[in-house]
Amino acid sequence: MKIIDLTAPIESGMSVYPGDPEVNLDVATTIEQQGFEVRRLSLGSHTGTHVDAFSHMHAGKHTIDQIPLTTFVHAAVLVDDVHHLPERTGLVFRQDVGIEDFDAIVKAAPPFAAGEIDVDLEKALLGHGIVTYTNLVNLGRVPVRKPFLWIGLPLHIKGGDGSPVRAVAVFNE
Repeated sequence: MKIIDLTAPIESGMSVYPGDPEVNLDVATTIEQQGFEVRRLSLGSHTGTHVDAFSHMHAGKHTIDQIPLTTFVHAAVLVDDVHHLPERTGLVFRQDVGIEDFDAIVKAAPPFAAGEIDVDLEKALLGHGIVTYTNLVNLGRVPVRKPFLWIGLPLHIKGGDGSPVRAVAVFNE
């Protein structure tokens, strides 16, 4: 089995989407003082590599805890264009995608779309019931059009509009 980590590390001061909360990680307790180490995390639900729930851009739609787990663990493929997309397979885009790609993506009926997705396309996909992931790294290590198992589990946030994830591509080798 080969696992490729597609997750950007979370660290204090990392860049965030304009208007999102700043990221601050600090030491809350230490082994020397309390006998154990704990970090305090302050970050937005769309920090780093993350998944967007339908409620992120559509009031009253499903929150992250209401979306079936099978959406976040699914067969997927890295694609380098929007032509000839596989059907009912998670789509990870190597290139930027925009609203002009909406019809092709919806026709393929993926459980999710991932990559650099512009905000108009993100809103349209979420409104159509397709989960979106953004801020992936290491896509150059993933072979194009070779099927893999996508794992991008969110934190179980009650009423969450999204969540940071540990996104990985798993290949049987």
